[in-house]
Amino acid sequence: MRRAPGWRMIEPMTAIPRRQAIALIAGACAGAALAQDGVRGDVGRESRFTGLVSADQIELASTREYSQLKREATAKGVLAPDEHPQVVRLRAISQRLIPLAPAWNQRAANWRWEVNLIRQKTLNAFCMPGGKIAYFEGILARLQLSDDEVAMIMGHEMAHALREHAREQMGKTAATRVGAGLISALLGLGNLADTALNVGAQLLTLKFSREDESEADLIGLDLAARAGYDPRAGVTLWQKMMKAAEHAPPEFISTHPTGPTRIKEIEAALPKVQPLYAAAPKPPKVYGPPAPMPN
Repeated sequence: MRRAPGWRMIEPMTAIPRRQAIALIAGACAGAALAQDGVRGDVGRESRFTGLVSADQIELASTREYSQLKREATAKGVLAPDEHPQVVRLRAISQRLIPLAPAWNQRAANWRWEVNLIRQKTLNAFCMPGGKIAYFEGILARLQLSDDEVAMIMGHEMAHALREHAREQMGKTAATRVGAGLISALLGLGNLADTALNVGAQLLTLKFSREDESEADLIGLDLAARAGYDPRAGVTLWQKMMKAAEHAPPEFISTHPTGPTRIKEIEAALPKVQPLYAAAPKPPKVYGPPAPMPN
């Protein structure tokens, strides 16, 4: 029989006292329950505003906007090729996180995920609806992000997409605007392609609420920990962000406000996700950041 690498026969368990056996089983069950729950108990229900905007429309708009971004990057010669070491790194990390996504949003199982790198000094990264991920080289090189820190950002950005925060924000906009034509289009009563063009440009400039950011932090920690990345990197990541913001706030900070309160919230969540990390298979390879970029 063919066996996977690293497979080995488990030796028969030697006899142990009944009381000790019960304690071991109880501890294992408690640990399994904790690992299963993670941060789920801290995440609320989907916003009612998402119902005002079609998920299909948002994802179509995202696909178009992302394709346009790649075309522009290619024209400028800044879209990193598939064989670029940091593209390989980003995709290797994403391949550990993406299989965990459908647990948070069933639509994610059918998303056509993409991960690309834009070779510009911008300190930014995002995941658009439908699983369209992009990193700018600046955030990797200037902050010298470890693989764990990259996974924290990726998990956070994926969480925004999985919880459909963009759809929620657009739903809130629709709810506060007057005009039957706009509402009809957003409800799916208008032309799908036209609506996608109207909302596509908004996807890269949306500012999420503080509640959305906190939720994305929690889910991002959970995803990354289950994927085998140390969630304590969430603290070091935002410490680096705060330091980068001291002189000239990077673009990432404009849509992802940071501060001591955010770090405290992450630290408070660590006891819930550390068991997930402890139980998770670890990445077989550590890649590390690219060479530092000049300021």
